[in-house]
Amino acid sequence: MAQSEPHPRQNHLLAALPAADAERIFPQLEYVPMPLGHVLYESGIQMRHVYFPATSIVSLLYVMEDGASAEIAIVGNEGIVGVSLFMGGETTPSRAVVQSAGHAYRWAGQALKNEFYLAGPMQRLLLRYTQSLMTQMAQTAVCNRHHTLDQQFCRWLLLSLDRLSSNELVMTQELIANMLGVRREGVTEAAGNVQRAGLITYQRGHISVIDRPGLEARTCECYAVVKKELDRLLPYSDGL
Repeated sequence: MAQSEPHPRQNHLLAALPAADAERIFPQLEYVPMPLGHVLYESGIQMRHVYFPATSIVSLLYVMEDGASAEIAIVGNEGIVGVSLFMGGETTPSRAVVQSAGHAYRWAGQALKNEFYLAGPMQRLLLRYTQSLMTQMAQTAVCNRHHTLDQQFCRWLLLSLDRLSSNELVMTQELIANMLGVRREGVTEAAGNVQRAGLITYQRGHISVIDRPGLEARTCECYAVVKKELDRLLPYSDGL
């Protein structure tokens, strides 16, 4: 699908719907721009919509009482932002903020729940995606505890790239620091190490990956675990 022609099928969950379900659901979706840094949800606020990112990436952050934050998962064109709505929670303790600008498709929460309760293909897609998201959250917690900042930075880069159509990211040091839950100086050191290894170029918030195989070799096993589980649960094909 060309980037110049926005369409719900740019999101893999929506693209996996059988034709009859897509015909019913797509007219209910609203195209929305997703500017960098835009907050979709705040902790504890009742959700009224879900979002299917198409060309954007959303970071799910846990924010502490003192304002410190750390990323617990990222969602891009592989998934949906707002799983609490169909899981029955209606609210979440995390914040959802746009990590990479682009666009998404928004769906009213009640319309989503109505479709979910039909127990058809959409329900099966959403439940499988939720399991993959839980895996990503669990692996992120393990990674933050046991692996170096360099490895975490590489994992974060690879997960982000998997959800974009290019090898470039626009991201400030401050935002990366908030994602990884570290000081800006730590991001500067990690990015510098990876750049000196010849894997990326990093200048004024622009990150370009020039050696993806090298980046995969430098990261920890957490990236592969998350990707394998997503690929296992969501082959994104009909017959779900």
